[in-house]
Amino acid sequence: MPLLYSYRRCPYAMRARMALLVAGIEFDALEIVLRDKPAAMLALSPKGTVPVLSLVDGSVLEQSLEIVHWAFGVNDREGWWERSQTTANIELLGVCDGRFKHHLDRYKYPDRFDETDRALQRDAAVQALLKPLEARLQISPQLGGKTPCATDIAIFPFVRQFAAVEPAWFETLPLPALRTWLSDWLSHPLFGAAMTRLPTDRVTRFPAFNAAESASPGPPPPPSPSSAANPRSPGRST
Repeated sequence: MPLLYSYRRCPYAMRARMALLVAGIEFDALEIVLRDKPAAMLALSPKGTVPVLSLVDGSVLEQSLEIVHWAFGVNDREGWWERSQTTANIELLGVCDGRFKHHLDRYKYPDRFDETDRALQRDAAVQALLKPLEARLQISPQLGGKTPCATDIAIFPFVRQFAAVEPAWFETLPLPALRTWLSDWLSHPLFGAAMTRLPTDRVTRFPAFNAAESASPGPPPPPSPSSAANPRSPGRST
């Protein structure tokens, strides 16, 4: 059984959990305590950040996008990964994990950085990702078109984190399509399942996601989960 080292509020771990649930992969999980990271995780991945996925064949995936790619390599009957592999989606994800994350950290945690102009960082984050994302979502409701793709679940946790810093200010932004997209994902049963609270003192089987219970407004539900036997890594993600 794959074992995921995770932290509930980490956006990187969120995207990994959502991909594993969409793909219907059964996995165990250990919710870490940041101030007391498990020795077993550090032995597998000395970088000390989550998510980390330990596979049954002894392989270790240390990056969130590696886990997303692996999950959809095991089971992607609905084409979540394929729809994410457009030039526009790859570029948008690169901005999210690059320039946007740089500005987001300095906006959300200004005390961690010297001489940071918080408002400047906030506005730079909007220009870098949120405005281009709004333009895309004006054309189609999801980054996969009419249905979501891996890019939606990869970017959504970071937009969620940004919006939560100053919710009232965020609501004033002229980004109606983006706000609808964000609201739909926040209320989606897939996100609710991915945010299941786990104990921190033991490994726990992560509850499976039942697509049959996901009929709600917003993004179309993922495919029905199926047990993935003998999963095999398709390689590193881009």
